[in-house]
Amino acid sequence: MKRLLLTTSLFFVLLGAKAQATDPVHAAWQALPQGTSLLLQREGKPVIEWYGQGADADTLHDSRSVTKSVTALVVAAAVQDGLLRWDSPVFDAFAAERPFQHDGVAKRAITVEDLLSMSSALDCNDWEDSSPGNEENMYPHKSWLRWTLDLPTRTPYARDASGRGPFAYCTAGVFLLGQLLERRAPGGLEAYQHRRLFAPLNIQHWQWKRSDSGELLTGGGLRMRTRDLGKLAQLLQQRGVWQGQVLLKPELVARVLSVQRDTPMGLGYGQLFWQRAFKTRCGAQQGWMMSGNGGNIVAVFPDAGMSLVLTRTHYNQRGMHQQSWAFIELLLDSQLCAQ
Repeated sequence: MKRLLLTTSLFFVLLGAKAQATDPVHAAWQALPQGTSLLLQREGKPVIEWYGQGADADTLHDSRSVTKSVTALVVAAAVQDGLLRWDSPVFDAFAAERPFQHDGVAKRAITVEDLLSMSSALDCNDWEDSSPGNEENMYPHKSWLRWTLDLPTRTPYARDASGRGPFAYCTAGVFLLGQLLERRAPGGLEAYQHRRLFAPLNIQHWQWKRSDSGELLTGGGLRMRTRDLGKLAQLLQQRGVWQGQVLLKPELVARVLSVQRDTPMGLGYGQLFWQRAFKTRCGAQQGWMMSGNGGNIVAVFPDAGMSLVLTRTHYNQRGMHQQSWAFIELLLDSQLCAQ
């Protein structure tokens, strides 16, 4: 099998070299900085599968914050199974860890959906170096949970008419969701994730990033194969149904992929998923994205019946996301718009 996969990858490399002069999509793929894989699926069938930078179909890609969206799917499964509610107060699950620093009404009112929509009262913003909850402040600690539970809350903090607070991108909040699942899911988070989602999708290989004390980083760093990320995308495209089995109820998928907050980037934000309109010559295509540092994107386009995986290692570089968006628009245009 390994030999076959390598042969297949070599075929695409040779095909790309031949097509580069006439295929603008492949030329753009080759020019995309540090692109490691591309998988485009239409109606569940692969249309394009390319690899670069020494990667192949067995490579486990560190797609960074794409992990957050995987966590959202596990949370949705837990809601479906009655293990959590959207309005579950998160800090109630950590009574054994009390007392918390900065405890109070605002902290105790934080719900599962507050963390999913990046609108909780935690004073946590990864986009501000000065934020107490910036994720870089978490990693030096042996216990990421203790550090997260002790975070201060934002002052002032107010919910709007929708019941949500202001948007602030917070990896620590997604880590806290993982710790909540670790306590509520039978057998713990990883076993539950495998049983409920990965095993039915025949996803057998992955690697979680962990703290020094063994805590799973559910906010980033889950390494997965391109085709397995494509299965998650296709599950969403099929509204939670996989080979006739309802893994996630359609109404839960609809809730995960519904705009909860607007963001400073001009994108919509659902439950740890981003929404963006991708421009093509034949009209805009609304896409829901798992997105991560480096320009990593896993996206579904419900109206077009398409999904894609784009992995890159262009970490912490200016314009990395914009490069990926521009490439995806070219790709969609080539597939959907008549010449």
